[in-house]
Amino acid sequence: MAFYMIGERINGMFKDIGEAVAKFDPKPIQEWAIKQAEAGAAYIDINVGPTAADRVKSMRWMCEVVTEVTDVPIALDSTNYDAIEAGLEVCKPGALINSCPAERPKIERVFPMAKKYGAKIIGLTMDKSGIPKSADMRVGFAMELVAAADEFGLSPDDLFIDPLILPCNVAQDHAPEVLEALRQIKMLSDPPPHTTLGLSNVSQGTPFRPLINRIYCVMAMTCGLDSAIMDVTDDELVDAIATADMLLNNAIYCDSYAKVFRNR
Repeated sequence: MAFYMIGERINGMFKDIGEAVAKFDPKPIQEWAIKQAEAGAAYIDINVGPTAADRVKSMRWMCEVVTEVTDVPIALDSTNYDAIEAGLEVCKPGALINSCPAERPKIERVFPMAKKYGAKIIGLTMDKSGIPKSADMRVGFAMELVAAADEFGLSPDDLFIDPLILPCNVAQDHAPEVLEALRQIKMLSDPPPHTTLGLSNVSQGTPFRPLINRIYCVMAMTCGLDSAIMDVTDDELVDAIATADMLLNNAIYCDSYAKVFRNR
């Protein structure tokens, strides 16, 4: 199974993107869309950020300007589902909804929307009580999401389950629980759902971010991780993923395997 890199950089939390959203300036957004596409992103995540005056209008506009410069599918990243639907209206089929927790009202809003627009879903292993610590509870939420996909006429292949890694400097004991959850999630259905992580979260607040991201991603890949929301322009991280992908026998070895990984 191929590893999907989801480019994280078009997010209003970054200063340049936040300013671009406020001014409706397409240049920084399109530059990052092109840069991430050239780096091998399978999806480009778009998040309007916390300061957008009108999230619905901003999400639609951001999707429009990104689709002007690349055909790479978009991951629409928002807790505002009206904003996500506005983006889906201008995206090509195959977009990714980021995200839906295992909460019934949100499932009933998101899953039919995914079906209507031919989109996939990132499902979060949490409910309104928050993120559980144990692998077993994470897997329980994942099972609810897989069952919901079947209920609403979606395939497990339309799901990306995120077992939610937390920063290692405040929740180090969650890291092995997430790895175990990844192993078990891959056994929930046939075909199994995809798995993903907001990879940069694991290193948040530490001075060793690139190293921690790289090592944890490879560890997670051995447990069944097949996508990540990540910095696709971090060449050392991408090289590590390409190498792990090859050593896990998901790609045939050749001397240019890292280049092939990016191009595929």
